[in-house]
Amino acid sequence: MAKNELTLEELAKRIYEESGGMDNVESIVHCMTRVRMKIKDDELVDTEKLKAIPGVLGVVEDEQLQVIIGPGKVNKVAQQMVDLAGVKLGEKLPEHATAEHSANSGKDLVNERAQAMKEAQKSKQKPSKIKSILKDISNIFVPMIPAFVGTGIVAGIAAVLANLVTAGSLDAATWQQYIDVMNILKNGMFSYLVIYTGINAAQVFGATPTLGGVIGAVVMLTGMNPEAPLKNLFTGEALAAGQGGILGVIFAVWLLSIVEKKLHKVVPDSIDIIVTPTLSLIAIGLVEIFLIMPLAGFISDGMVGGIDWVLNVGGAFAGFVLGTLFLPMVMFGLHQILTPIHVQMIDETGRTLLLPILAMAGAGQVGAALALWIRCKKDKELTEMIKGALPVGILGIGEPLIYGVTLPLGRPFITACIGGGIGGAVIGMIGNVGAIAIGPSGAALIPLISDGKWWGYVLGLLAAYAGGFVATFFFGIPKEQLEKEALVEETSDNATTNEVVLTAVADGTVLSLEEASDPVFAQKMMGEGFFVEPTNGQIYSPVAGTVQSVFPTKHAIGITTQNGIEVLLHMGINTVDLGGTPFDVKVTEGQKVTTDTLVANADLDAIKAAGKETSMMVLLTNMDHVENFVLEKTGEMKAKTAVMDVKTV
Repeated sequence: MAKNELTLEELAKRIYEESGGMDNVESIVHCMTRVRMKIKDDELVDTEKLKAIPGVLGVVEDEQLQVIIGPGKVNKVAQQMVDLAGVKLGEKLPEHATAEHSANSGKDLVNERAQAMKEAQKSKQKPSKIKSILKDISNIFVPMIPAFVGTGIVAGIAAVLANLVTAGSLDAATWQQYIDVMNILKNGMFSYLVIYTGINAAQVFGATPTLGGVIGAVVMLTGMNPEAPLKNLFTGEALAAGQGGILGVIFAVWLLSIVEKKLHKVVPDSIDIIVTPTLSLIAIGLVEIFLIMPLAGFISDGMVGGIDWVLNVGGAFAGFVLGTLFLPMVMFGLHQILTPIHVQMIDETGRTLLLPILAMAGAGQVGAALALWIRCKKDKELTEMIKGALPVGILGIGEPLIYGVTLPLGRPFITACIGGGIGGAVIGMIGNVGAIAIGPSGAALIPLISDGKWWGYVLGLLAAYAGGFVATFFFGIPKEQLEKEALVEETSDNATTNEVVLTAVADGTVLSLEEASDPVFAQKMMGEGFFVEPTNGQIYSPVAGTVQSVFPTKHAIGITTQNGIEVLLHMGINTVDLGGTPFDVKVTEGQKVTTDTLVANADLDAIKAAGKETSMMVLLTNMDHVENFVLEKTGEMKAKTAVMDVKTV
């Protein structure tokens, strides 16, 4: 009678049925190849009917009833069986359960546990007050970035034309009017920046946007009598228009939001629209003029002056530190505080000296990606990602390179940061390389560099590209990537000849599979192969390929070759019962390995002390892909010695 393929649920129910029913099963676990059941009454088990179930490869009756399903499928079948019972793997099955009832209760249990896990994860994610504040500040300026970019480029064009007029290259009578128009466009942004900041801050903090705009306009001191100017309460000097700048506006609008919300609660609805805005403006306006403007002016002047001083005195060293640390700041969300600093510097001095240096961090990523492309050219997935991310990375959009390429690999992210530091050092050494607007980075920032120093910025970019490239090329390629390259090299010939070579996985004695003590292996129910009786616990991959699975109890590893041969490394016999304790697995799923790759350290003494055998089984589990195989060598062998030749179909 032909064996027709069953669904997972049908297979699980049939196994229960021929094992004496669900009530006869106390608990269920599984290893790499077998469903293992603890049976209450062995006489109720019909072994022959179990073997006849489509999808069952064999049955072993031991301390546990072991139903052989095969790798890849066994975990699904075991999970289906415990789902039907409404328990987890290893848990005791409920008494007098039925498959139909338990299927529903199991589904409900899974949903409940998933929801509980979700809530637990949420509870661990404690919000950070600092990050929340920085996010709010960033949200104030993000909507203004397009205006910064547009007016910045217009200002750059106006500056170039003005220089050409001054040099006599252009006729003033013809071009001055165009220059004036461009300056009007530029001033439409920068002259009223405090108003735009006030409006956006009000939207972020929950105040009325137009009131926020008025609070922003207050620092312009429009309407103040120049003959009798308002005095700074701290110094006695006259207040200056713009004093405190955007930092003062942000703080004042935050206070406005608090006052306005409180007034909305206490003022009657019938007069709220009259009383609340009036009292809010008077209260915050007075505080802003006589307290916030002087203090914020002192802070902003000190901050801008301090940054200028650090860059002038620190030079190359300061540039290196800033260029190196910027991307780690981005990772922790601390970079958002820099946006108002850039804007304040532009508002006070007409440029930000910080932005060109910090932009070098992205250029270091470009250099690192180029090095990865060259060193890892045989990793097609990685090179395709790099090719897609490089163009936008050069234009200053670094996220695809950072989060798709360098950061997941680890070391290239560090060497890319070093490249950014080198570019920052070059700009710091040149000095006074500033940008007249924020928004762009990379090559796109070149038109926004002030005072004709675009050449200094370009030199910094080239230095960052080169620094990131050299640091990554020589020191930043992860060992795993180099192993991938070696794997492709090693398997390229095999892919052509359809031949695979299996090697001894440990120092010890190589034996034919028929000599295994476990009948499942000896009778080749799982496929052909060999095993090694090891003399030490260093276990290597038997073949070049990709790790497809690492069993939760760490005793078995599945590897697939480039030719499609599936190889199972099963460390010890019945070692699934040890819960992974004797095994220190060194590889992960998806990792490329070669026969030089140490995949695990096995504590042989611990295995023996637990009453288990240390035989290291190497099995070909998809024999339908194998045309022929020859075990060339047996006996005493060193690890990594070629012992079996396999030819694929």
